Amino acid sequence: MIGRVTQQGLQRASLNQLQTNLSELARLQERLTTGKVITKPSDDPAGTVDAMRLRSDQRTTAQHARNTADGDSWLTTVDGALGDALTQLRRARDLTLQGASTGSQGAASRSALASELRATADSMLEVANTTYLNRSVFAGTSTEAAFTLTDTGTVTYSGRPGAEVLRQVSDTTKVRVDSPGSEVFGVDVVDADGELVRDAATGEPVGMSVFTLLREVAAKVEAGDPDVGRFVTEIDTRMNAFLGEVGSVGTRHNQVLQAKDALETREIALTNQLSSVEDADLAKTIVDLELQEVGYQAALGATSRVLQPSLLDFLR
Repeated sequence: MIGRVTQQGLQRASLNQLQTNLSELARLQERLTTGKVITKPSDDPAGTVDAMRLRSDQRTTAQHARNTADGDSWLTTVDGALGDALTQLRRARDLTLQGASTGSQGAASRSALASELRATADSMLEVANTTYLNRSVFAGTSTEAAFTLTDTGTVTYSGRPGAEVLRQVSDTTKVRVDSPGSEVFGVDVVDADGELVRDAATGEPVGMSVFTLLREVAAKVEAGDPDVGRFVTEIDTRMNAFLGEVGSVGTRHNQVLQAKDALETREIALTNQLSSVEDADLAKTIVDLELQEVGYQAALGATSRVLQPSLLDFLR
């Protein structure tokens, strides 16, 4: 049985088809303008979910990248400070050796050596208080200066031993970016009055920082102590501690730099993946748009012919 086709039904169908063509034309024009195949979730629900996940991964990766950049700067600062400290300590070793051989020299020579040793101790104290972005790199998570010279001539450690400064460089990896100042430079063992605690038998400090060590050496040199050379072994021990920390910093720095390279690669991969989900193929979109415009014009012409008959045409 053939259904009845009325003029009104034909007109309605033509207008509906025209509206469909116009909507598709508008969609393609928007795609060409924005360069995106997804401008709202309804365009592609599954693609929208993928895009949201990829953008979340991008935010996480960007944060890790910022962390690695910060960690790189921290460790570069630490490495430079340790290098400066080693240079100062090598000079102190040379001065100590000179002091050990000045027995036949006068008080003026010994005083000059002692003055330089004390100046070296002061320089090392400045190095130990090196900062990055106003944070001491040898004081853990403390915001205070790592080492402070007291009125009694001893040095106190103001940092927080064991409180490490960490940077998250991946989903599963954190890297320490500071250096344990109390372990590297040492700390003075003092009594309630802030004076060095000394061994009752030898008169030597039972524990001291590298700064106090150099001042002790300076005092012995100035006094003409014939046994000054014994301090060379202690200085060598301190130098080995610095060298060990330089190696540790280098290892951690390499870890940060490797993470930095991996994150750069991941950022590129995520950008490409997001592009494959969201970005339109502009060449294909242009072709589709031209075809749709041709189709729309054809539909428009056909619809205009359908709408031409008037009531008089049916009354003839």
